[in-house]
Amino acid sequence: YLYCSIITVAKLWKQPKCPLTDEWIKMWCIYIYITHAYITEYYSAIKRNEILPFAKTWMNLESIMLSEISQRKTNTIMI
Repeated sequence: YLYCSIITVAKLWKQPKCPLTDEWIKMWCIYIYITHAYITEYYSAIKRNEILPFAKTWMNLESIMLSEISQRKTNTIMI
């Protein structure tokens, strides 16, 4: 009985789907690019003593990105 139950569980059990390697690489490339751009702009703004306009720009960008993410989630749920 044990052997049969193990076989049944093995057949019915579905492993969680993992993202493809290409998707992971793409996500990391985007993350690294955005992080590098942010750091470069940040230190350039510090050098030019223009940190407040820089911070305002990035805060606006953050709100745009968050709204884009929430819109994608909404679209995914509606589909």
